[in-house]
Amino acid sequence: MQNLPKKMPKRIVIYAKDVENITGRKIRAARKLLQRIRQQNKKPKDAFVTVKEFCKFTGMGEDEVREFLLD
Repeated sequence: MQNLPKKMPKRIVIYAKDVENITGRKIRAARKLLQRIRQQNKKPKDAFVTVKEFCKFTGMGEDEVREFLLD
């Protein structure tokens, strides 16, 4: 049996730099958007925002968003 390379899982967390890349907004506006998503989901100030939460909030499709995620 061959040792097949394991496929790396897709990232599930979205960062302000990703939001900046996706929306074209400045980094400060991207941070504010992530903060509004945290507030809506009743998350602590420093909690991660998932791609799914971001997509639900913005109405964007996950496939579209994942194309723009930075590595």
